[in-house]
Amino acid sequence: MGPEGSGGHPGGGLGSGGVRITPQLLKATTGEFALESILLLRLRGRGIAHLGCLGDCTNLEWLDLSGNAITQLGPLAALRSLTVLNLSRNRVSSLEPLASCRSLQSLNLAGNLVSSLRALRCLAGLRRLESLRLRDPLARLDNPLCAGAAYRDALADMLPGLKAIDGERVAGRGSELYQLCRDLDSSLGRSAGDGAGAGGGADPPRAAQPWVEAGFWEAQPPRRSSIMEEAYRQFGEVLQECRELGRRADDTIAQAERALSTRHDPNSFVF
Repeated sequence: MGPEGSGGHPGGGLGSGGVRITPQLLKATTGEFALESILLLRLRGRGIAHLGCLGDCTNLEWLDLSGNAITQLGPLAALRSLTVLNLSRNRVSSLEPLASCRSLQSLNLAGNLVSSLRALRCLAGLRRLESLRLRDPLARLDNPLCAGAAYRDALADMLPGLKAIDGERVAGRGSELYQLCRDLDSSLGRSAGDGAGAGGGADPPRAAQPWVEAGFWEAQPPRRSSIMEEAYRQFGEVLQECRELGRRADDTIAQAERALSTRHDPNSFVF
């Protein structure tokens, strides 16, 4: 669950305490001049330990901070538009700042230090939260809380709005099929175990794997390119200029036609 190697990054400020997020780092990563213009941000595996000025990205909708050394989430409280947050493989144990992220729909906490359901109670006010991951068997990531066999059921009771826990559908479209498949896996596992006991030499059954890949249920917000928006704006201005030039040309032609129609000598031309 430790962070990946960090190395130097623009404006990162790497020291004994790890990398701190700065305006320079954010601008170098995204190419955006203003922090409030950043909508999507990927800072995976940067050795980040301090979120710094991340709270200034007030319009941020999609954030990936996986594979770092983050312990404190304070600046995230200012991200009211955030819908998708990936904090997997960090050192987070307290989630209180996330209670202010009212738009949050998908949260990945696999590979952190969440030790009890009490630490998750602050998420109860997030009415839009649909997907929560505390364990990722494919990546071999979990939290101390996952040691308890019944934590998923308790979590579903505490956060009834959840539709997916650890990548498994618990409510909504597809949940019935998933439950059927899980029951089938359990039945086959018991049958294989019985056969192994009878034969005496068979290998124990392998643990069932998730039916979908990690991140399958994570919503992706629509990407809005500032470059495209600027191109559309400039195109609109050029189009407006063309229309104005066309109007002026029509006026000039009409004036010329009127002048020619009032002339008595058709062989006389004025240049």
